[in-house]
This record gives sequence, structure tokens and C-alpha cells, in this order.
Amino acid sequence: DVHIPANTKVKLLIKNHDATSEEFESYELKREKVISGNSEGVVFIGPLPAGNYPFFGDFNPDTAQGRVIVE
Repeated sequence: DVHIPANTKVKLLIKNHDATSEEFESYELKREKVISGNSEGVVFIGPLPAGNYPFFGDFNPDTAQGRVIVE
């Protein structure tokens, strides 16, 4: 889980520690970004109202899951 403040634009730094690429994907956040293996990527989100916004790794959706919790 990632906790962020409501009504604020936030820069997420996503680190991929695996050797293979992964795609950060969230339908609710309307974001997707492929992050190469052993690298990192930036995704900007917000400002958002309070709530829970799930995300997942599109290449491994059964195990790569999380959520942004806006408070």
C-alpha cells in the first residue's frame, strides 16, 4: 500500500528490482507505464479525492498487486 494525501499531485517512483520488465497499470488511476528490468520509472498521480485506487503489474497480475490509499 502507498498512502498519499488527498487533493495533492504526487510523484511515484517505482523501482523494478526484477530482471524482467513489468507494466505498472491502474484503471482507476488511468495510468500505465512499462518499467524495464532492474530500473525505475516515474508516474504522476492526482490530485485525487480520498479513496482506494488499486494497481497491478500487467505482466504478473496475480502476484504484483497493490493500492494507493488517498487520505
